[in-house]
Amino acid sequence: MDVRRKRNEALGRRVVQALESRNMEAYYEATKEEAVKKALELIPKGSTINMGGSMSVRESGLLDAVSSGDYEFYDRDMAATPEERNEIALKAFTCDWFLGSVNAMSEDGVFVNIDGNANRVAAYAFGPKNVLLIVGMNKVVKTEEDAMHRARNEAAPINTQRFDCDTPCTKNGSCSDCKSPDCICCQIMITRFSRIPKRFKIILVDENLGF
Repeated sequence: MDVRRKRNEALGRRVVQALESRNMEAYYEATKEEAVKKALELIPKGSTINMGGSMSVRESGLLDAVSSGDYEFYDRDMAATPEERNEIALKAFTCDWFLGSVNAMSEDGVFVNIDGNANRVAAYAFGPKNVLLIVGMNKVVKTEEDAMHRARNEAAPINTQRFDCDTPCTKNGSCSDCKSPDCICCQIMITRFSRIPKRFKIILVDENLGF
């Protein structure tokens, strides 16, 4: 084990304990392949599954696994019209599993998410029976304040560039606290506890995943 992996494992195990203290179920895996294996152990065959636009879920290989597996996967990218896409997104509130990630997570298990349309943070807050999050160790920072800073000044600008939004952060690379029509920082959610025990299943991965 190289020293970076040794450090990440020590930190990851501590974050897992912090998440468990917040009424969540958490795991640490060394690779994205092991993370996908763990996720598929948790999700029963035949489950209904929805997701937001998570790059972490895509990059890990979990999206390919559930879309080709024995599950009822609601894929909004297959929608023929905006209306159909919206209908698929609304199914998130009644599905068995919602897949996603976080924009940032503190070492003590608090995570921050920022959305434009808010379908993702809405599903995290209420609806799906289970929320499964794939979180690369690149998203773990020291404090809740650091998590907010990462979400606004790293994750959000990269996502505006990804979607070719006309915002200040697309051009200058950091948050300008804008009110642009293309702003994706419309809803900011801090999650610190799960009232429903183990509704959140969080798999930390010693990989750089997503933004």
